Parts: sequence; C-alpha cells; structure tokens
Amino acid sequence: MPQDASSPAANEPERIDIAVIGSGFAGLCMAIRLKQAGMNDFFVAEQAASLGGTWRDNHYPGCACDVQAHVYSFSFAPHPGWTRLYAPQAEIRAYLEDCAARFGIGAHLRFNETLQRATFDEPTQRWILRFSTGRKVSARVLIAGMGGLSRASVPAIPGIDTFEGPCFHSQHWDHEMPLEGKRVAVIGTGASAIQFVPEIAARVAHLDVFQRTPPWIMPKNDRKLGKLERWILKHVPLAQWLLRATLYWMLEARVLGFVVHPALMKVIQKVALRHLHKQVADPELRLALTPDYTIGCKRILISNDYYPAVSRSNVSVVTQPIVRVEPNAVVTADNVRHPADCIIFGTGFQVSKPFTRGVIIGRGGVRITDTWRDGAHAYLGTTLPDYPNFFMLVGPNSGLAHNSMVYMIESQVTYVMEALAYMRDRGVASIDVKPEVEAEYNVRIQQQLNRAIWAKGGCKSWYIDPASGRNTALWPGFSWKFRKASSVFKPDEYIMQPAISRTNV
Repeated sequence: MPQDASSPAANEPERIDIAVIGSGFAGLCMAIRLKQAGMNDFFVAEQAASLGGTWRDNHYPGCACDVQAHVYSFSFAPHPGWTRLYAPQAEIRAYLEDCAARFGIGAHLRFNETLQRATFDEPTQRWILRFSTGRKVSARVLIAGMGGLSRASVPAIPGIDTFEGPCFHSQHWDHEMPLEGKRVAVIGTGASAIQFVPEIAARVAHLDVFQRTPPWIMPKNDRKLGKLERWILKHVPLAQWLLRATLYWMLEARVLGFVVHPALMKVIQKVALRHLHKQVADPELRLALTPDYTIGCKRILISNDYYPAVSRSNVSVVTQPIVRVEPNAVVTADNVRHPADCIIFGTGFQVSKPFTRGVIIGRGGVRITDTWRDGAHAYLGTTLPDYPNFFMLVGPNSGLAHNSMVYMIESQVTYVMEALAYMRDRGVASIDVKPEVEAEYNVRIQQQLNRAIWAKGGCKSWYIDPASGRNTALWPGFSWKFRKASSVFKPDEYIMQPAISRTNV
C-alpha cells in the first residue's frame, strides 16, 4: 500500500551525503571535483532556473570580467576560445555551462531550489535543510558556494518608494525598458557602473551620475584575440599554459604595493592620474573625478570609456549627497532637484553579509549571523567553530584585490576535498575546527591587513565590515601563500566525532 503523507516515513527528509549550495564558479568547481573523486552522492541546489551565479545574474550592458579570461577560468578546464583578453559576461556564462556539460554535472543540479534554512542536528551529526519547494533534506556535509556577490546592496534613501518610474539595481537590469530619450539617474560609481554608464550615455536624453566617492581608474589593456592566436592556444597546450602562468605572476606582483610596501602604490597612482588627465579636459570635472585617497584603498577599476562617457554634454557628475527621492526626481543636499524618469543603482553587493538571518544555524541553535555580529570570520575562509561539516567557498578573508578569484576557489575546493577524504578514510562523522585555531588564524591575518593599503590608504570601502571596522573580505598577501596554507588538511586542528551507527540516523 502507498504510504500516507502524514506517516513518519513519508515525512522523513531525503538523504544525501553532500549538499552544495550555488552553481557559480565555486559550486561548479566543487561539484566537478566531487565527481572526479567518485563522490557521486551529492546535489547542487541553485535558487535560479539556470547555473552561472554572478555571471548569470549580472547581465547589464557592458558587463565583463576585470581579470584576464585566461586566468579567470578553471586550471583543469582551459578555454582557448575566448574572443577578448577580458571576457564579456555572455562568454563566461557559456564557459560555465560548457564545464557543467563536459564534466557531467547536469544530473546533480537542482534548479529553482532556494535554501531557506540549514540546521545542524547534533544527535545525528547531520544538516537538516529546508528548501523553498518544501523539500526537506538530511545531508552529512553542507558546502556553501553562494559567493560574496550574490546579494545586491541598495541604499535606503528616503522617498525611494514614491518614485514613479522604473527603478532597479544593475544586477536586475531591465532590458525591456527603453532608455532612449529618458532622463536617467545612476546612483553609485563602482565596478558595475563603470561598465554600464558608457553603454547607456549616448542613448539617454540626460544622465546624472551620483558619485559619493570617485574611484581610481586605470587604463584597460583589452583587445580582441585574433583567429591565429586562438588557433595557437587551442592546438599548442604549452602556449596556453605559458599565457596563464605569465598573467598569474604579473597580477601576483601587485601584492608588493597592496601589502608588502604600500608606498609603491604612489607609482601606480601616477599612471591613473595620467589616464584621468588624458581623457578629461574639463578641469572642474577632472577635480570631481580625482580621488582623495591612495590608490588601492578601494577596488581599482579599469576602463577606457568611462571618463569619455561622463565628459559628454548630456552627462552630469553629481557629487552632492542625495537626501531624498521624489516621484520624478532625485534631490541632493544643496536642494537641487534632478529630474529622473528612471533610477539605476550601481551600488554593489552585501559582501560582509553573505547569508540572510536564520539561513545557517549551527550547534546549539546559534545563527551564523549572530556568530558574525562583530564581523565575519573563518579558518582559511572555509570552516567555522560550532558549524561542523560546514564548508564555505569564497568565505571571509578569501577575496582578492589583485588576482583571479578562481585560483582561490580551486585552493579552497582542494582543502575541502582533503577534509572529506580524511573523514571517509577514517570513518569520521563530523569535524569542527577548534575555536583557538580559528581565533589565532584570524588574529594573524588581521595584523597583516592592518599594515596593508586597505587600512592605510585613507578611505572607506566595502572591504571593511561596518560593525567591526575589520577587513573581512580580503586575503592579506600572495595568493600562492593561501594555496600553500590550504593544500593540506591538518586533523589536529579539528574536533572529530566518530561515525554513528546507521540505525541512529
């Protein structure tokens, strides 16, 4: 007879060994490595209807990577077909989809599955997951690959709810809304705005760019890759390896200015100033676009067309603070009304708050948002005390300001795979990083960060957690040092729980 839906057996959660959340670079890399290791009892839960993470969600005009494509890709899945040095969004998304197909990940993907709550169950040493579809899952291991650029940050401006026109964040770009002939207000001048402002400036009747702090912008050494170059990269594997290695070490050298000798950033700053002076003729506009902090303190942006775009006669850079929004205008502190038919936020993401409250609940019913009340932290950006068998990819202090995040993701995935292999081979039910190990680790990296340009450059940035004043986003040094630190799983740094009898779980 079929079981009644109210019976205990029917209400028992689905069992899975490993649950991966998110299908961007991090989640996909984790899935591929699990598959290659023969650990096939896993799924990848994705809240959207397709994979891609950041490169699916961000599709605004001009969206592209600011790290060269040949290092912004998996080391085990080189792609000789990039059409430009810096890949556009559509190509990166297509690359991720191709990797999923090439490595047979499709069967493990669960689309339209938003994780609503993950609770660690101490008696069974397992995670109980609840999804938006109503599905309940019991997983031995939980791996968060949701990334730091997944939750849009929209400032709470008085009156924003009264605005009568279209209003959206760059991550949620409305391609159906025609901008031609419109007065458009762009709020924010971060990495996204730098890319989409040049794409829309010529199309609109007037564009007001509301700038709180000007960014430092370097020339973008981008170009198309010719057919011969791509043929060589495809048929001569050594050529692609050499290109990747060259780009990696070229980017890695920037740590000398960021961390080792921050005074070296003054040299880079001169290049950026020369770029500004070359592209902006109006001395008043040039002054408004000149930062008052040392380059590198905030994220360094690259663009060849942003300065020409804001120099157009139909574009105004507004430096007065916004005090409110009215039904058809943005009002600044000098009491000037800036008429607007559309508002676009280029205000970045909630990097310091990757999880919403109540989504991840560890031992003793403690929410991860409460654990991080004074700022996010983790061991190797990956594990956290009192959250057994929980691994984060692109977690606290694993971000980079100088090189490819894919390198860091692969390093973390290697560490997770080492931990999983240890648990499997020794019959361990759960591992939990020792509090003193995690605490000592974070003291060390914060000491390094306090000597770096991000602390000494005289600015406020999204790298710094507003609650603690600590840099919770970046790794303080060479990326190869992070790889070395995360290359070996050390069991003595963890509290181990032996395997539990199957009859008890």
